[in-house]
Amino acid sequence: MAKPTMNLALATGALALALSTAVSAGDTASAGMLAGTCYGCHGMHGNSLGPASPSIAQMEKTAFVETMQAFKSGDTYGTIMGRIAKGYTDEEIERMAGHFAAQKFVPAKQEFDAAAAKKGVKLHDKYCEKCHEEGGKPIAGEDAEYSLLAGQWVPYLANTMTDFREGRREMPKKMKKKLDKLLKKEGEAGLAAINAFYAGQQ
Repeated sequence: MAKPTMNLALATGALALALSTAVSAGDTASAGMLAGTCYGCHGMHGNSLGPASPSIAQMEKTAFVETMQAFKSGDTYGTIMGRIAKGYTDEEIERMAGHFAAQKFVPAKQEFDAAAAKKGVKLHDKYCEKCHEEGGKPIAGEDAEYSLLAGQWVPYLANTMTDFREGRREMPKKMKKKLDKLLKKEGEAGLAAINAFYAGQQ
């Protein structure tokens, strides 16, 4: 989910350790306490203030759990999330999922190229809309995948796409097919235009 600085990583790890110690005597941490360990990278209530980390507010519960479990098992690449995810039990991850699903997503305030964003609307509709519905906005429902792209920080989107393209994350076949078509016809500028479209949804 995130590529935090070392200071943030250490602070987050220390907070997680402190929380683990506090509840080791049999107490049960509240969902809010558990979620608080995420705020250092993902912002208050899950709305990121930094371009390296995604916002996770309003993230659908099943998708949150699946994402955390993938980091925990190592199935999904992460610079630090794998270590952080291992610090939570399955029950704690479920409680955190409920907490973040109930938060309101706030789009990142960032600059964007308006002309590129205008082109990006059409490119999103052609290459991305089938999986990332409603222009990449949050989608409710237990069967919904976490398809939130609109309003995310562009550096985070770009870094994640690089991870997919360089094999650090497994790219779904459908996604690869669409991406290959986009890059063949529009090049890197097409990908940048789509990101500008997501950035412009503020």
